[in-house]
Amino acid sequence: MEGKINILQIIVSSGIVVKIVLLTLISASIYSWALIFKKRKELNQLHARDLEFLVFYRSSVNLNDIYLKCKELPYSPSMSVFQKGHEEFLKIRDGLGKNVGKEVLQEHFTNYGLTSIERAIKRALSETSDKIDASLSTLASIGSIAPFIGLFGTVWGIIDAFVGLSSGITSLDAVAPGIAEALVATAIGLAAAIPAVFFYNHFNNQSDKLISQTESYAHDFLNMLERLIAKPSQHH
Repeated sequence: MEGKINILQIIVSSGIVVKIVLLTLISASIYSWALIFKKRKELNQLHARDLEFLVFYRSSVNLNDIYLKCKELPYSPSMSVFQKGHEEFLKIRDGLGKNVGKEVLQEHFTNYGLTSIERAIKRALSETSDKIDASLSTLASIGSIAPFIGLFGTVWGIIDAFVGLSSGITSLDAVAPGIAEALVATAIGLAAAIPAVFFYNHFNNQSDKLISQTESYAHDFLNMLERLIAKPSQHH
């Protein structure tokens, strides 16, 4: 407990510049931990929801049933891809006529392919990727900037120590406050940066896997649409 009290005393008794540095680093550390807990919960939820949707999707044979079920399920990356792609498919079908026959639908996709559906799915993938990666850049910034802010505080603390020596007093009491400020700035800078970098890499790896899973599903969905278009009667 005594060590902790000394650190607090150092922060309170430090100069205005070092005090700003230390408070900035402490604030950055608290904020990064809040982001870490939030991002961990968010990624776990997205993964669980995605699995829930994929299980239902693979056990269903009717696209309309899946689309209606999506309105009951919470957001998930693969579900977003399905909704955007299916909605574009419905727009094309409805644009050709409410009671369009399968021959007309086949002719349209033979002539134009799935280009518009692919574009809709790409937009969904882009939006999903942004949502999954949200706040990761903030963690990366804290991890990369915090050590330099700590280094600035360290240099300033050492300058204070030399100022103490220039006063003509050569005892440890003259340089100790400045050195202590320098060491505390270094320690807090690392304490803020290390968890931010570690969890950034961890979450980035999880995000890449989730995005890859969503892209894989998008390809599967497009393949299924092609098969359904070849036999549109199965879609009714």
